[in-house]
Amino acid sequence: MKICHLTSVHPAEDIRILIKECQSLANAGHDVTLIVANQSDQQKYGVTIKSVDAKANGRIMRMIKGPIQVYKKALQENADVYHFHDPELMPIGLLLKRKGKKVIYDVHEDVPEQVLSKQWIPSRLRRFISRIVKGVERYSAKRFNAIVAATPTIAERFKVYNNNTYTIHNFPILNELLSDGNSKAGTEGNKSKEAQILYIGGITELRGIKEMTKAIEEVNRKNRAKLKLAGKFSPTSLEDEMKKETSWSYVDHLGWLSREEIKDLLSTSDVGMVILRPEPRYIVSYPIKLFEYMSAGIPVIASNFPLWQSIVEGEDCGKCVDPLNIEEIANAITWFIENPEKAKHMGKNGRKAIEEKYNWEKESENLINLYSSL
Repeated sequence: MKICHLTSVHPAEDIRILIKECQSLANAGHDVTLIVANQSDQQKYGVTIKSVDAKANGRIMRMIKGPIQVYKKALQENADVYHFHDPELMPIGLLLKRKGKKVIYDVHEDVPEQVLSKQWIPSRLRRFISRIVKGVERYSAKRFNAIVAATPTIAERFKVYNNNTYTIHNFPILNELLSDGNSKAGTEGNKSKEAQILYIGGITELRGIKEMTKAIEEVNRKNRAKLKLAGKFSPTSLEDEMKKETSWSYVDHLGWLSREEIKDLLSTSDVGMVILRPEPRYIVSYPIKLFEYMSAGIPVIASNFPLWQSIVEGEDCGKCVDPLNIEEIANAITWFIENPEKAKHMGKNGRKAIEEKYNWEKESENLINLYSSL
């Protein structure tokens, strides 16, 4: 089939869109094009990437211009199936349906819940906008050929609107982040060595940056440890605020890293952290970073949400903590530093779980089966 994926928000090399979904479909023999905004035309992973100019002044104008330009380019492709990844492209999906095309909506996040914590939306308007988004999703989803949901919780909601709803988890590619011989417990055999505690991803208050930095400062009262941050701050003013804290001396901010650089960083880290605050949308999410730590064979410290606990404690690959409790977070880090053999064993358990259950290779089969059904 001729398949066209659409995004007006995500980068061309988005892991879920390009490297996992588009590449898997191309490897299965389909002709795959990805349309993106404000980037460059290129050929990668067997996928043709085409960009449109959607630059605009302000967020609202971008949300108007981006979908329009993406739609124009999409029509030129005359594909058999269109697969879009942003809620702002729902009207475009409906227009493509009216043209007689098959359309798939890939729902990465629970958008109505997400709206409730969007800082750029005035707080008094968030519930109203959330209800509108939910209504648009309900109307649109009924008309699309299929829904792809990133988590079972999202899938449950959309199955009410559309029976042809698939859960395609955003699990890691089996060997993408596993270094040769990677099973490091960095403090093993050297108690005086500085432990490397890792966080990968967007750096925000809701994702626990303040709790992580305070905890690492507490850890250093007894053990030597450094918090490695791989990602960008949002808003950028938060970075300036954090640099004023005494805890910042125990932090190494590496900025945005390539996948190869992430792989190298994982291979030298002792523990991976994902201690998001208990926001409704986070509690039912499947954080990709949790599974990437596991895939690299390092133990994890995760928020004690029931869903996350069922994975971390069920696979015995780490510890779950109250993400708002600094002392509990610090104690978990200290435990891993002081118990390197047990930490190494948990890292191996996590890797085993990835090999057996939580990998993209299994998820890609579901994606290809969905396309076959169309």
